[in-house]
Amino acid sequence: MSPALHRARTQDQKHFRRQQILDAAKTHFEAVGYESFSMANLAKLAGVAKGTLYLYFATREEVFLALYGQALLRWSDVFINCLHTKMSDREYCQTLHNSAMADDGFVPLLVRLEHLIEHNVSFEHLIQTKRLFAARIKLIAQASVPVLGLTHAQATNLVKAMGVLLIGVSGADQGPSLQDEIVPDDVQSFIDSFASENIFVTNACFIINGIRAAVPNS
Repeated sequence: MSPALHRARTQDQKHFRRQQILDAAKTHFEAVGYESFSMANLAKLAGVAKGTLYLYFATREEVFLALYGQALLRWSDVFINCLHTKMSDREYCQTLHNSAMADDGFVPLLVRLEHLIEHNVSFEHLIQTKRLFAARIKLIAQASVPVLGLTHAQATNLVKAMGVLLIGVSGADQGPSLQDEIVPDDVQSFIDSFASENIFVTNACFIINGIRAAVPNS
């Protein structure tokens, strides 16, 4: 638990305090997950009174929305920095999947974003975050254009489709661990075919080819 903090008075102090809370929230979320995340425990970890916590985040979901915004920035920077023009479609899709799954917060929050998190946040915070999402989609699309040989409009549609596909495959790796078992080859092959990376990359490549082949509206 962090020591009790003095009241933040200036805007810089408030910004710093908010980030301290989000740093504690990230640690708490990675330790306990979405369902067990507690505002009371977050206040203890951040070293603030629970009432003070609600001055910065009116609901638990506002904390998650802010965490997702940070995760989106973090992941997209990593992904864009990995891109180069000699990548194949498959390498592009593998890089997108693996970098997203490697971030402990990005996909777990993305999965819950529209049907849980965004339903209990202020309109102001929702609009701010939607603008952040739009800006990041634009940036990722711009970086993808020279890699995949798409137009900006095509790349924008692709990035949106990749997000939906990530949500769809996110639960594919949740089966029981068979690490210490001797699994027959045919069964192991069948299990591997349902791994999230395999499903994502295969279908993402189909999507890229479909976008390339689509005839633009005249």
